[in-house]
Amino acid sequence: MASFALELVGVSLSVLGWILSVVSCALPMWRVSAFIGANIVTAQVYWEGLWMSCVVQSTGQMQCKVYDSMLALPQDLQAARALSMATIILGVLALLVATIGAKCTNCIEEEGVKAKVVLSAGAAFILASLVQLVPVSWSAHIIILDVSTVCLNIPGPWANYFTHPCLHGKGDVSTTGRLKVTRAH
Repeated sequence: MASFALELVGVSLSVLGWILSVVSCALPMWRVSAFIGANIVTAQVYWEGLWMSCVVQSTGQMQCKVYDSMLALPQDLQAARALSMATIILGVLALLVATIGAKCTNCIEEEGVKAKVVLSAGAAFILASLVQLVPVSWSAHIIILDVSTVCLNIPGPWANYFTHPCLHGKGDVSTTGRLKVTRAH
């Protein structure tokens, strides 16, 4: 009975992970950026997803457009689209294999073979999760690189901590690890 409960918990968590993979593939929020003009009226939020891009105005109006071509996507989102679809397909196959080998089904009579079938389904679910981890990590890496190259103009005592990516050799690091900023007047 305990092994049946563990099998049920494992399959349930795997199905939940698969559903979340489908949701992440469908949502247009893989990359979110904002433009805020001189006043709040010109504020816009841009969403880039695997299948469409959306613009949300400050008035709450949202306009979405499906990509005309696969080539319109950045390279990381092209790979994310392919790998997300591979994850979804692999998850469906793993779910079918898990159903065939489940203790509550009679598709396979022998207990030893059932255990091996369920084990292979678990391995397929783990592989699917690793395949989904690649595009998510790659996309996060690209976003972090984009953010770290943005030059911030922050006045006051916190400027030393926030403007260092913009120095490009115009500052130095003291022995205390604090960045000294030399500004041209």
